[in-house]
Amino acid sequence: MIKDLVLITGASAGLGLEIAKKVIASQQYRVVLTARPNSMPRFSDNGIVESNEILLRPLDITSSDMRQDLIKEINNQHGGVDILINNAGFAFRAVVEDVSEENRLLQMNTNFRSPMEMIRLCLPKMRSKRKGKIINISSMGGQMAMPTMAVYSASKFALEGATESLWYELKPWNIKVTLVQPGFINSKGFEKVKKTELSQHSSTEKDSAYHQHYTNMENFIEQIMKLTPYTSKTVARKVFKVMKQKNPPLRVAGTLDVVFFKLVRTFLPQRFYHWILYKFLPNINKWGK
Repeated sequence: MIKDLVLITGASAGLGLEIAKKVIASQQYRVVLTARPNSMPRFSDNGIVESNEILLRPLDITSSDMRQDLIKEINNQHGGVDILINNAGFAFRAVVEDVSEENRLLQMNTNFRSPMEMIRLCLPKMRSKRKGKIINISSMGGQMAMPTMAVYSASKFALEGATESLWYELKPWNIKVTLVQPGFINSKGFEKVKKTELSQHSSTEKDSAYHQHYTNMENFIEQIMKLTPYTSKTVARKVFKVMKQKNPPLRVAGTLDVVFFKLVRTFLPQRFYHWILYKFLPNINKWGK
């Protein structure tokens, strides 16, 4: 029996790497792992090498040519993708005023437009087989927005909306669609959050209008991420569980804090919910001074 083929984007570090390790250790799948060309050495650094059931391929998720070449190779030589895990992405830390149009397009291209194009390329083979799974890695930022993360949340809100539509559209072909929503996890991901040129200036210049926004939010989030018991391995286990389920739900909380905030947002009056969150922002009395 031919094993299902799993394609994981952004698999050389963080959550993507933990998912890859989990899938490889199970010995139940063929797997294609992708990473940006300059990140490919990370696979060997983590003891992952090519074999009959492990393929390593460079992929800049925003490159149309690289996306098409990869899926063409998989379709022609391996029968198509059976499980697509859209994990590649990044986050800009910036208030709306510190995001240029170029920054905005890069964020949306990476976290929303490119994953949707990966799905579009994989679907013909999935439909012909009348089976498949699409797992999009979203975020708690896809259901609630925080200051200094506006364009990141916009990209995840977009991913959530499109994925919900897909859930309905693909059901007639028995293709399962799931969003996995990680919350705060104890990892070095905080250190990898990027800043725009303007947000870098605002965070370092004390006279900047938004200096307190950045200083307080960065310290606040860093402390939460150090204290949380959840790690990338926690979320990877959730993703693997979705892979194994016959009928996974549309949304899966990667960590319990996602469940908590979802309940709070659902049952509290919206005006009260936003008032409480605003009051609990770190040192909010200093913002805008």
